[in-house]
Amino acid sequence: MEQVLSRNVPIETDKATLLFIDVQNYSTHRNGSEYKGLSEAEFNQKFGYFFDTIENETIPNMVKIQQACRDKSVEVMYTVICNLTKDGRDRSLDYKITGFNVPKGSWDGEVFDAIKPLEDEIVLPKSSSSVFVSTNIDYVLRNLGTRYLIVCGFLTDQCVESAIRDACDLGYLVTMVTDACATQSQERHDKSVSCIKGYCRQITTDDFLKELSGL
Repeated sequence: MEQVLSRNVPIETDKATLLFIDVQNYSTHRNGSEYKGLSEAEFNQKFGYFFDTIENETIPNMVKIQQACRDKSVEVMYTVICNLTKDGRDRSLDYKITGFNVPKGSWDGEVFDAIKPLEDEIVLPKSSSSVFVSTNIDYVLRNLGTRYLIVCGFLTDQCVESAIRDACDLGYLVTMVTDACATQSQERHDKSVSCIKGYCRQITTDDFLKELSGL
């Protein structure tokens, strides 16, 4: 019988991993160091949309997805922008130019409290846009027997998109939960979702939760 090749297939829970990207205090907490020195007016002008979106939609959706995956024994994994050193000498050139500097062991490098990892869940520090470039995530996922990768996180058009492209090329079946990802404008988010659709299955939180409850 000929094998049917498609990205639009339900996950298998025993071969799936939920990956949260850049879900950390540095960039997704109002007191994160990425926003240090900004006045309230500057903060609201530059990042008001982003925080309204993640606090009212994206993060609540992440919480639901995280709990549902835990209930079904789906592996839950996190990646955060964080140096392997305190002074950041190990960062990528791009991160040095951009100014991303999250010291090893810092509060900025911790996953934010709403989806705090359980003791035995994996958190990978990264220093590049794609988690597949600056960590051993591919090795870890293969050791876990992962075939299906469920992706949520920030920013849609940067680190999320980079991870999806690389995961696809490495042979994973990627599911992007579109309303559990966000970036700094609706236009940027929508354009990224449209551009990346050829690399992944795209699904809403509600539809993913319905799928998971039926497995």
